[in-house]
Amino acid sequence: MSRRGGSILSPRILIVDDDPHIREVLRVALSKAGMTVTEAADGRAALARSTEDRPDLIVLDVGMPEFDGLEVCRRIRRTSQVPILFLSARDEEIDRILGLEIGGDDYVTKPFSPRELVARVNVILRRATNGGGDRSAEPEELVHGRLRLDPQQHLARYGDTPLTLTALEFSILRTLMTRPTVVFSRDQIMSAAYQLNIQVSDRTIDSHIRNIRAKLAAARCEDAIETVHGVGFRLGRCGAA
Repeated sequence: MSRRGGSILSPRILIVDDDPHIREVLRVALSKAGMTVTEAADGRAALARSTEDRPDLIVLDVGMPEFDGLEVCRRIRRTSQVPILFLSARDEEIDRILGLEIGGDDYVTKPFSPRELVARVNVILRRATNGGGDRSAEPEELVHGRLRLDPQQHLARYGDTPLTLTALEFSILRTLMTRPTVVFSRDQIMSAAYQLNIQVSDRTIDSHIRNIRAKLAAARCEDAIETVHGVGFRLGRCGAA
């Protein structure tokens, strides 16, 4: 959520789609849900809007002129971790995996239910603002080896190296760190991360895990997440003695 002068403002959503009908449907649905909506009709305009408006979330069409949605996402991710929900008329698995691997937080195919899309937007916004729901019994900081997560400030570090994680990546890592010796199935990971009955494929979950591993490996943590074949994943040693 956006804040100004101590008060909470309505979430700012940037809709990016070259189809004016789609933009209208989304604008109406998101506005009714209490969100402030701005629009862009192509990728170049989307990049300008994302810089000028600093939205809380971007709904981004994949197939557009003036840079497609995947290229827009790549460019935004160079400087920002704003949550991105992809829209696409293509339902092939490769589109889904590619979109998530370059930094997308979720993926919806056309035609879509406006109600479901609003629900997904709300889940992503909640995850971005408080790390994924009410966990009042959780410590203020989660520590495992050299890995540290501060859910309140949405900060992650490995040793002295800050980690730049998307909201979903942060939530998945947070889930693993709450019970570091437990093996989580893919269903358990996504249920905890999404907190909504949204169906995603195993390959989508693996894509997010792969992204987290790559970011931790860049911080010189090569054993961040272990795969337990046929079961799921658990937290690795993360530099622990």
